[in-house]
Amino acid sequence: MRGLLSFYRGTCTLSNRRARRVAGAVGSRCGLCGTQSATKAQPRFGLLFDIDGVLVRGRMPIPAAKKAFEKLVDSQGQFVVPVVFVTNAGNCLRQTKADQLSHILGVPITQDQVIMSHSPLRMLRKFHDKCVLVSGQGPVLEIAQNMGFKNVVSIDMLRESYPLLDMVDHNRRPKLPTNPVINLPKVEVVILFGEPIRWETNLQLIIDVLLTNGNLSSAHQNQAGSHLPLLACNMDLMWMAEANSPRFGHGTFLVCLENIYKKITGRDLKYEALMGKPSELTYHFAEYLIRSQAMQRQWKHPITSLYAIGDNLMTDIYGANLYNRYLEERIARKNPKAVAKVAAATGSAATLPGEEEMDSLWESELALPSATSCKSILVCTGVYNPNAEVPSDAKRCIKETVFHGHRDFRFDPALVAPGHIVQDVGEAVELIFEQEKLAPQ
Repeated sequence: MRGLLSFYRGTCTLSNRRARRVAGAVGSRCGLCGTQSATKAQPRFGLLFDIDGVLVRGRMPIPAAKKAFEKLVDSQGQFVVPVVFVTNAGNCLRQTKADQLSHILGVPITQDQVIMSHSPLRMLRKFHDKCVLVSGQGPVLEIAQNMGFKNVVSIDMLRESYPLLDMVDHNRRPKLPTNPVINLPKVEVVILFGEPIRWETNLQLIIDVLLTNGNLSSAHQNQAGSHLPLLACNMDLMWMAEANSPRFGHGTFLVCLENIYKKITGRDLKYEALMGKPSELTYHFAEYLIRSQAMQRQWKHPITSLYAIGDNLMTDIYGANLYNRYLEERIARKNPKAVAKVAAATGSAATLPGEEEMDSLWESELALPSATSCKSILVCTGVYNPNAEVPSDAKRCIKETVFHGHRDFRFDPALVAPGHIVQDVGEAVELIFEQEKLAPQ
């Protein structure tokens, strides 16, 4: 947040009428310079925005996005509520995405307001010193190093060292007999950042690494009971660009990898961690960034409510509702009388997990959340098609919807039911302002 502080230092005066109305509802003292303003309260909520299908379609901004963000900043361009952008994209650095958003929305965005699908990898420190193989596109080596990994190998590096392994494309096969060029360390962990360009090459070499325990000079060991740790970011089966219909996402690549592995070995592929929406890991990290913004502003009251705005039932809505369930269960653990109530409300008869089991990682890395709820809002400008998915009997339709979520996330109709459905992000912001008693322009 250092860049945010330097950018906004000394910009506390609100000059226009709209800014005064909003500030009167959400702030009392500027935490950046300490000046007193005529305000009554501070924000008790934070906003989590998806990007593709909510703010942009491919490279084209959605018209309502810029107007919506004009209502979220004061006359100096400073956010009047904590805002975090949560995307399942993973093919660039956070700073790059922040720069893109600043240009699209016309407001200053810092990298500390952006969560890529791979951002929670920073917390998985036990893998940072191991040799990791990364799959995806864009500057994957730089991204991995930026996450804290010190010894990184790409698919292209593997292919160059073992040219006989990539045989699907006849034009890329070696023309003459060749021996492996062994100049790489043994792979110890596999990280899947996002959908690659050459799926056949990535699928083949990842399977090779898993079935040889990272030693590509040896043959497959199909009888092995386990495989190397596998970390996957971005589970979106599909995503919305400029085309009329959704496009394949990294979740589709994972479906291919999982089924190939099971077809060869007869066993399920296991993940050490799944990141990106709808994983709770991503929402924990988002809540932490929201909390950090409030602390930087020196707001005294904790942020207790989160609003997650997205276009995808199976990721944005499922993830927000799943995290809301986790927050409710945390409250129930502290009040045993509430356990039955939460179980009934969530439709779950399962025993609530122990507090130590649920909170150990977050307590050590991020501290426990201050939020007590995460409310989902679905927009109709992206993957979600209201005409196809919400007939008059919406509840029945949701129950019958084909589950596009990841294999390891069970389908629960309650988790894909949005708290609200609105046309676009502009209506979403207006709805939130109404619920939080703010006065949008």
